Amino acid sequence: MTKATRNDEIIRTVSSLPPGELAAFLAVAEHGGFRAASRTLGQTASALSHAVAGLERRLNVKLFHRSTRNVSLTEPGRRLAERLMPAIGEIGLAVEELHEHAASPSGLVRINCDANAAEQVLMPLLTRFMKLEPGIRFEIRSEGRLVDIAEEGFDCGVRAAELVPDNMVAIPIGPDQQHIVVASPTYLEGAPSVEKPSDLTLHHCVQLRMAGGSIYRWEFERRGEHLVVATSGNLVVDQSRLLLSAALDGCGLAYVTRWMAADAIADGRLRQVLAEWTPPYPGLRLYYPRHRHIGTGMRAFLDFLRNTPPALGS
Repeated sequence: MTKATRNDEIIRTVSSLPPGELAAFLAVAEHGGFRAASRTLGQTASALSHAVAGLERRLNVKLFHRSTRNVSLTEPGRRLAERLMPAIGEIGLAVEELHEHAASPSGLVRINCDANAAEQVLMPLLTRFMKLEPGIRFEIRSEGRLVDIAEEGFDCGVRAAELVPDNMVAIPIGPDQQHIVVASPTYLEGAPSVEKPSDLTLHHCVQLRMAGGSIYRWEFERRGEHLVVATSGNLVVDQSRLLLSAALDGCGLAYVTRWMAADAIADGRLRQVLAEWTPPYPGLRLYYPRHRHIGTGMRAFLDFLRNTPPALGS
């Protein structure tokens, strides 16, 4: 059988399958459920369920395991999805390339990130990019919790490198990060010295309550030795900016980013302690789903980020 004959057979087979059923199958496979897929396609979960059932009848194979709580691919369904995802991506790229020379990048790019990442790195990059590409709109949602960006309709997310899921494409943005321990000179003058992390038990430490309810534990490293310290104090806050404010007011030691405390350290309002225990670590990453179609606006922003030296994002 020649390659042309084989391609003709494939085209005839695919043409017999309704595109809507294939699209429903791929959306449910990518998002892991009918409800999440329905938000992407703008259809009801019931309509998607009927479409997938129709495809299963045509192919005479069960594509999903269904229960009242979970939906998962069967082995034939998994193999079909793995074959179709790259093909759909190539089709999307081919169509996109047809329009690239006919119009400037446009559209809406939705980004999920935490508030500190947005203020420290993302916004300076966005303002520079939007001057170059005024046709692209951005919507930023900043929140402490880590969300499934694909399921909740975001084009990309911005988080610390260690928080990015393994199945995402990640691009470094901004410089390396660094958390440091600081306090006001007034507090330090009347307090025990701070030479090592264990000395923190002798101090009031302003604590940060995370979105999930836990108290953040301070992390330290020196010459290969890693420590995670549970601190104590008489003040707990839920925003990093409040940590800085409390430290400036002499409430105790605070664990904040160097970027946040830089001005106060430079003018003497804060002093850093345990400097040798708080080295820099890999910084922020912008990440997005590996197999999702990327619009022209998002693609233009990714190209901009790849060509922007990390230090310029600070």
